[in-house]
Amino acid sequence: MRKIQQDSFGGPDVLRIVETEKPVPGDGQVLVRVHAAGVNPADWKIRNGLVVGDLPLTVGLDLSGVVDSAGPGTTRFRPGDEVYGVTFPPNGSYAEYVAVSEGTLALKPRSFDHVEAAALPIAALTAWQPFTRLFPVGPGHRVLVHAAAGGVGHLAVQIAKARGAYVIGTAREAKHAFLRDLGTDELLDYTTSDFTKSQVVDVVLDPISGDYGPRSLDTLEPGGALIDIVGHGPDRTEVRRKAEELGLRFDEFYVSPSGTDLAEIATLADAGSLRVSIAEVLPLEQAAKAHELSESGRVQGKLVLTI
Repeated sequence: MRKIQQDSFGGPDVLRIVETEKPVPGDGQVLVRVHAAGVNPADWKIRNGLVVGDLPLTVGLDLSGVVDSAGPGTTRFRPGDEVYGVTFPPNGSYAEYVAVSEGTLALKPRSFDHVEAAALPIAALTAWQPFTRLFPVGPGHRVLVHAAAGGVGHLAVQIAKARGAYVIGTAREAKHAFLRDLGTDELLDYTTSDFTKSQVVDVVLDPISGDYGPRSLDTLEPGGALIDIVGHGPDRTEVRRKAEELGLRFDEFYVSPSGTDLAEIATLADAGSLRVSIAEVLPLEQAAKAHELSESGRVQGKLVLTI
């Protein structure tokens, strides 16, 4: 089989195609023939060594494909099932076949093709889990989503709307029409207006961090929550101190792969309440270009590799 491999940390040029044997699924794993792999910011952070990992490795967290075979102890899937979900480096999804724990997979949304399904897992889980576990939103809640047109943001908008919340999004004015079509109730162009001046909300989803954290606290009702989904890297000392002073919640959220959550997300997609925006589809051979685009920070929606 073919896969992308890197033998050193560095820029996109460290990604190369190699040929190797198909993996054999272990206990609780299924072997998936990957049709498409989503591209996430975590992929290039792993590639350049910002996230600790062993070499050589294959990057890629998101996948959609067909179960080829099942290892010992598997009960949920059979060969031929169309699935989507999450895998982890060093055995990442930029590969023709990958052995995946069945607990991190779900049946693919019936209404989505493999490209659309591969764009969902990490981004959708990152939007779903804060609004269902950390701060369950529903009717009467006001939600502020930063970078609302991004990979996580545009899914978070739809998930919050599907749960009955009033949703405010920050994005450049050029992306407002796209976000209105997704159901966003109110939009702010962060380049021309200060989101802290007029908003009073119950929860903020922040995929930016930095100074957005302390500023976002000023928008929250008493008892409100700021959920930072950036992961490792930014120093949150100031926002943590300010949240404590104001009596507000501050959560650093880290996504948990969950086949159960992915099944619920698939149900939402098949009901027509969740769609994914695909920014660009590239072949596996152009993984380096996909990383360059992702690192630009200007992608609307998701990048996907076809395999």
